[in-house]
Amino acid sequence: MVQSPVIGMKWLDGADQDLGFPVYQTAGAAGADLRANFTPDGRDGIRLAPGQRALVPTGLAMQIPQGWEVQLRPRSGLALKQGVTLANSPGTIDSDYRGPLGVILINLGDVDVHVAHGDRIAQMVVAPAPQAVFALVEDIDQTTRGAGGFGSTGAS
Repeated sequence: MVQSPVIGMKWLDGADQDLGFPVYQTAGAAGADLRANFTPDGRDGIRLAPGQRALVPTGLAMQIPQGWEVQLRPRSGLALKQGVTLANSPGTIDSDYRGPLGVILINLGDVDVHVAHGDRIAQMVVAPAPQAVFALVEDIDQTTRGAGGFGSTGAS
């Protein structure tokens, strides 16, 4: 089993620390929930019109160990019930990024959606991220699939 990395968390100025750090909702959860954390002048939240996207603050910055990444993913309930998802899913936060953690939400539904202060807006998954070595080869090994593209492995 891989040892769990320690992700350093820092509150940004104006963040509502009462919302707490990201939380795993169950013992088997792969993703920890992130909350919208607006500064005091924006605590009423935002309204996303259909097709609109916005960068929603979490009030946090992170220190991710080298060799790891944080992936931002949509919350399935938010996507199903309100049509809100992440515009760049999964979003990747590299180990050398130290700026504010924001989530790019997009409303794919057909009605306005209110994103309130404290709403669970995304989940973050911590994953190993080794860097590969890229090497020129004269030929690529053949496989059963070969160059078969989309749909080449069957209909079901």
